[in-house]
Amino acid sequence: MTSTLKTNAIEPEGGTTNLVIGESGQNTVISNNDIRANVLQDAGGNAVFTSNGSGVLSGINSGFGSAMVLLSTQTASNSASISFTSGIDSTYGEYIFKFYNINPATDNTDFSFQVNSTNDAGGGYDTSLITSGAFTSSHDEANTAVAEVSYDTGGDLAQSANFQVLCRDCGNGADESCAGIMHLFSPSSTTYVKHFYATVQYMHYSSWARTQYTAGYINDASYAIDDIQFKMSSGNFDGKIKMWGVK
Repeated sequence: MTSTLKTNAIEPEGGTTNLVIGESGQNTVISNNDIRANVLQDAGGNAVFTSNGSGVLSGINSGFGSAMVLLSTQTASNSASISFTSGIDSTYGEYIFKFYNINPATDNTDFSFQVNSTNDAGGGYDTSLITSGAFTSSHDEANTAVAEVSYDTGGDLAQSANFQVLCRDCGNGADESCAGIMHLFSPSSTTYVKHFYATVQYMHYSSWARTQYTAGYINDASYAIDDIQFKMSSGNFDGKIKMWGVK
């Protein structure tokens, strides 16, 4: 004989919130070793984690080391740009963007970013002023030019609303791409400028291994930054960008 009990909650009588299954000294057997719940709480009613029922967790207790949280993943497929228009708020003090196999459709072009602040009425990624510096290290495939380190005058800005270049002169070959990481600090501050730095490694259009190091600040102290956009200086691109929040 098979019986099925279906319920949303089993609670003990009385004032206690602890439910004891089985007598002392006995074992309690869970069929198929399977306990299913969307919310797991400790004895104090504190959430250990919450699931949406599809395996996506939120509210993870800090004891699990969830200080860095993946917030969004976007994939470009012959796309003009990738924009993150939600999730950048006061929840996190730092945002990390990682770039995977960014492959431009146009040869000898630049990968770049700009932001919108809460004061940008049009949202055109063209009003926030950036001041920055950049330098590169390079080495060619033929080994005819050893590693060169130089200041990159094409990667710096001075109180400019232009897009900030993160790597210059990318190649568009089938095997050519760029990959890297960018950190953006305290974008929701309404007191301080917003600092950032990035390291991007890429294959130069003339078959060089080149790394660009870029750092600067977005000179918008009075308003929060809430949007960011990545694009090539010319043409579309393929690739993936992930955004993390760090508490």
